[in-house]
Amino acid sequence: MSNQRVVISGAGVVSAIGLDLQQTLDALQKGVSGIGPVRLLDTVHREFPVGEVALSNEQLREQLQIDGDTLISRNSLLGIMAAREAMAQAGIGQEGKNATTALICGTTVGGMDLTEQYYPDRLNAEVLRRHGCGDSTEQIALHTGGFNFTTTVSTACSAALNAIILGKRLIESGQYDIVVAGGMESLTRFHLNGFKSLMILDEHPCRPFDADRHGLNLGEGAAFIVIETEEHALQRGATPLAVIEGAANACDAYHQTASSPDGEGAYRAMTEALGEAALQPDDIDYVNAHGTATPDNDAAESAALQRVFGDKMPPVSSTKSFTGHTTSASGAIETVFSILALRHQFIPVNLGWQHPDEACINPYLGKDGNNSHLLRHVLCNAFGFGGNDSAVVLGKYEPSTQERPENPKYSENRQVYVVAEVKEVAEKEYREYLNPMKARRYGRLLRRALVTALKAIRESGIDHPDAIINGTALGCISNTEQMLDALHTEGESASMPTCFMQSTHNTVASLIAIHTGNHGYNSTYSHGEQSFECALQDAYLQIKSGRIRSALVCANDELTDSLREKTAQCGLQPGQHTDRSWALMLSADPGNIKTHPDTHKGRE
Repeated sequence: MSNQRVVISGAGVVSAIGLDLQQTLDALQKGVSGIGPVRLLDTVHREFPVGEVALSNEQLREQLQIDGDTLISRNSLLGIMAAREAMAQAGIGQEGKNATTALICGTTVGGMDLTEQYYPDRLNAEVLRRHGCGDSTEQIALHTGGFNFTTTVSTACSAALNAIILGKRLIESGQYDIVVAGGMESLTRFHLNGFKSLMILDEHPCRPFDADRHGLNLGEGAAFIVIETEEHALQRGATPLAVIEGAANACDAYHQTASSPDGEGAYRAMTEALGEAALQPDDIDYVNAHGTATPDNDAAESAALQRVFGDKMPPVSSTKSFTGHTTSASGAIETVFSILALRHQFIPVNLGWQHPDEACINPYLGKDGNNSHLLRHVLCNAFGFGGNDSAVVLGKYEPSTQERPENPKYSENRQVYVVAEVKEVAEKEYREYLNPMKARRYGRLLRRALVTALKAIRESGIDHPDAIINGTALGCISNTEQMLDALHTEGESASMPTCFMQSTHNTVASLIAIHTGNHGYNSTYSHGEQSFECALQDAYLQIKSGRIRSALVCANDELTDSLREKTAQCGLQPGQHTDRSWALMLSADPGNIKTHPDTHKGRE
């Protein structure tokens, strides 16, 4: 395909500050936060303010015209609402889309609200089907129109931004004409109590970058954007809203929940995104920071920002002071906020900040009620557990005959070789790869997955692959089950920080990166039986584009005895992606080839 610009032609958003773009714009420009007391979530923890979407599930159903008898998660409902708005603005409806289209969602919660409601004794086949992250994506596809391809990214709080980055790559490859990308996350008791167990929730409205910050407020919401080439958008009469000028993902490779003090992963993501955009740091007019208001995150992000911008720091603000931390959805929601800022030439203020911290940047607070600014380029950050750090650079759309900066081009003729393949390492071999003192902290799946990956790395001779990509249908489901059991038997006094942290689907990929000190691209797909295929497709896409030369691609899942029994009772088959670990090392260089090249062609 030609080296033309990738544009955004539609956007949709729902959060605590609005149910659509106009309400959201009004709140951002007026500085009105949506954070407040719990109203809808069924929890005993009323001490923690949250950013709830104003509609109940019943009201969402009614507005979306979804039958009350349909079993559907709140996560899906929020996603449908935002996706419909984005598609309507872009002019692609449920019928007559004369283009190849893909839907990419980022989420971690999935159908957890339904699982909580029915756990443990009333679980049935339909509830179990709704639990997985991929089902939320499929429900959005079902209620918005046909797509040629769907997949789900689950990298914790960077998931939705990673979905957008993948969408950009798919458009650049020419495989799809239009990609709808974004993410959604709803509040659940599992969610709230998990963050409570990490002791990073504030009992007052959050204050990003403030010296007196004490933690985050959880939020919920969804946002999607429509991505296509400038040429395709103009040919079908769409109005480009902004340009995706650069995008990147990197891994901090430091800790499963804490950020490194120097913000290495964040620094790499921002620097690589700027490089792809062919921009200098002083070209950036505003940074929408990740800014969760936790002590570690804000200090680490500030260190990374100072490394990138030095003494030429642009205005920086965290809009989580408006919405709360919408976790997996945050990258997409804040991308839409950045689009609104570019379109309307203003900077959202950083609410709640009063006291400077020498370890943090001083955020943008506004000037005498006038937040108007000339904005050309905006940087948007999203960072997740395991040090999964992502950044995108958005540009103000102006018609131009100039092509975008020269970037690697996708080529079907570029070969991909499997240079190592490892399945199910025997436990007696574990000591060759793991220190027993360290390994005992990991669950059964994590140990098995890590050993399998390390053996593949050793056999391939590639110590630091350019990418680590995992596919998992359910993640470390034993940890999820333990936490659900505790919530059921002990109530919301239960505290299981390790189980909560390891229940996030990207735990495996991030653990491999941390263990090997790998700062490269890191992603996880959780889309049911297609999870491993989706991970493979991402690796092939990047190698064939020339962005990377090697990728460790893994498949890891487990099925607990109780869940195996429950699936049998419900008449479900456990599935082929359970109780297994599988690692492939892919390379653009033949090396010691284990299998024939190009055995995978992607899923349509």
